[in-house]
Amino acid sequence: MPAYRTVVVGTDGSATSFAAVERAAGVAADSDAQLVIVSAYTPTSRDDTAAAEDALKDESYLVVGWTPAEDALREASDRAGKAGARKVSTHAEDGAPMDVLRKAVKDHHADLLVVGNKGLNTLSGRLLGSVPADATRRAGVDVLVVHTS
Repeated sequence: MPAYRTVVVGTDGSATSFAAVERAAGVAADSDAQLVIVSAYTPTSRDDTAAAEDALKDESYLVVGWTPAEDALREASDRAGKAGARKVSTHAEDGAPMDVLRKAVKDHHADLLVVGNKGLNTLSGRLLGSVPADATRRAGVDVLVVHTS
């Protein structure tokens, strides 16, 4: 029996998230597991776009609207295939990143969640919480935190 049957990993299109995808793909390949790649997004409205641009400046395109999530998923799927994953599915979901990851774990009956460590050692991560910290507390399955930074 393989170590894992279904592995979930998230991407936002950043280099660090792609590093987590590649590690998740390697684990999935070693276990002949299904790899589920998800990307959280926020629906686009004029107010959302303005708020994201104010907060994130040049990186606002990474989180607002469905198209960036789909672009990130296409790239992540390509990288996963190159890393050896044979069974890959992708899903863009409206919502906060940790909520989207937890939903994917539940919906796909995953037994491993892979996240990057981005945000663990930042001031904002300590004050506001980070995806890797939330994942280790709330995922309900094994969590692999990949050193990506």
